[in-house]
Amino acid sequence: MAKQKIVAAIKSGRILVSDGAWGTFLQKKGMKPGECPELWNIEHAADVEDIGRSYIQAGADMIESDSFGGTSFKLKHFGLEGRVAAINEAAARISRQAAGPDKWVIASVGPTGQMLALGDVSEEQIFESFREQSVALAKGGADALCIETMSAIDEAVLAVQAARKHTSCEVICTFTFEKNTKDEYRTMMGVSPADAARALVEAGAHVIGTNCGNGMERMIEIVREMREATPTTPILVHANAGLPKSVNGADIFPDTPADMAKLVPALVAAGANIIGGCCGTTPAHINAIRKAVDGLKK
Repeated sequence: MAKQKIVAAIKSGRILVSDGAWGTFLQKKGMKPGECPELWNIEHAADVEDIGRSYIQAGADMIESDSFGGTSFKLKHFGLEGRVAAINEAAARISRQAAGPDKWVIASVGPTGQMLALGDVSEEQIFESFREQSVALAKGGADALCIETMSAIDEAVLAVQAARKHTSCEVICTFTFEKNTKDEYRTMMGVSPADAARALVEAGAHVIGTNCGNGMERMIEIVREMREATPTTPILVHANAGLPKSVNGADIFPDTPADMAKLVPALVAAGANIIGGCCGTTPAHINAIRKAVDGLKK
């Protein structure tokens, strides 16, 4: 029997658990400052697979891939723009192996780092970059594409459209928000949660949401705004382990697994359907979220 689609699982009433941070995990495994994280899919595949597997063992229903900076624009910084297909296909394949046949791979697609508003790049170039990455991730075995950490609607829409047009994967898209001086949540480009939600649904995203930038407590407010704007679209949250604090020159994320887990019921009540972690989260955080989600059923 074919594996159920993510949206179908949510419509059946399930609250799903996603994975946690990848970048900090790679650093713990020895990735040096200035290295290309995505090249680890080629040169350190076993280490990358271990990250994905650790989240599956912690209870995640789905894992991402080491492909956040996998567009040609990002890989060009490392002289790797000619290896987009090979790197992304490897990233998805590694996560597919770690996830096994019964869990989902939601392959990571990050921003290009380009700003259409400045006129330095065309919509066609941005679209082609996302198309190239999306096709490779799908070929590697991704079930869904998780377009994440977006701040501009125009770029996010192009990413969603490229994924929808050129793959059969489900498409997830999340924005990153910060609270401004008016106590409102906005992206660095001034986009509100409600505006992002509506634009993503119109563009064809199957799942929308928010990641990074905030701990679980603030994510509750953001999800509530998105849910009011889009009453039926599934919402994913990848929250940080709190807001970072500088300790001896290093960023420390203060929220413990228990801190995050205790907010799961409120996050679900606000409208979240998929809950996982971003910066500072570990398999222990995901395991605590798993137990909290399972506790909702009781």
